[in-house]
Amino acid sequence: MPERFQAVCGYRPVVAHVTRFAPSPSGHLHLGHAFAALFAHAAAGEGGRFLVRIEDIDAGRCRPEYDAAIFEDLAWLGLRWDPEIIRQSERAAAYNAALARLDALRLLYPCFCTRAEIRAEIASSPSAPHGPEGPLYPGTCRALSAAERTARIAAGTAHALRLDVRRAIESTGALTWHDADAGPTRAAPEQLGDVVLARKGISTSYHLAVVVDDAFQGVTLVTRGADLFHATHVHRLLQAVLALPTPAYHHHRLIAGADGKRLATRDGATALRSLRAQGWRTKEVLRAVSLAKPG
Repeated sequence: MPERFQAVCGYRPVVAHVTRFAPSPSGHLHLGHAFAALFAHAAAGEGGRFLVRIEDIDAGRCRPEYDAAIFEDLAWLGLRWDPEIIRQSERAAAYNAALARLDALRLLYPCFCTRAEIRAEIASSPSAPHGPEGPLYPGTCRALSAAERTARIAAGTAHALRLDVRRAIESTGALTWHDADAGPTRAAPEQLGDVVLARKGISTSYHLAVVVDDAFQGVTLVTRGADLFHATHVHRLLQAVLALPTPAYHHHRLIAGADGKRLATRDGATALRSLRAQGWRTKEVLRAVSLAKPG
């Protein structure tokens, strides 16, 4: 079966790796998830380890029934994973420790701007900087004095914690990371601006949690969709300032539906369990993902 997965994904590793599939239990898995899981499993190689991590930091969107369904679907696909499962909802202490380290390095600052205020400021500035994911945060709260920050926090003003990317880059110097397709890549985290690392009600962000967890689990090869390629620039910076190891990366193609758009749970992509109810078997899934157009 592993050879079949490798053939479908077009990936035959020459060395063993520790890889992971890290879904969010906010909906049922679809064909796009199936391809990502198959790819990570194949990339582990002979003698490697394939991990499953549940990224459930957003308690408002995650559901226990989706969590259980993830493992049902992976078992139906014929995948076997390491028995140790970690859930991000149980790792607040690790994320808080990372935030404390960043704060001690003076690389964090509180941001009191609402989303509406940020949109308004960007709209009012014809020269607002843009990155690969759209307009960047303009840095409004970066210049606040320590006294003003303290006063606002003491008053209970809601805030997020942002990474001071410019200061972080100054502390690390030039960085690189390696992608299986793109090759050696210079880290350019400024493309995403001062990203949010934590906010009220959610103790961490995707950027921080994935870096901390990959290091904790000993992941040596991160496989994920091409839509997350630019996020890796920020992750490389966080690895450097937190003194964490840097894995290799392979950003694979995305799976598109009949309309040419990449499959997404929020857009109603057909769930694997629905395909199973229609009589699909694993071989139909393998054929579907191998023939699907890139998203």
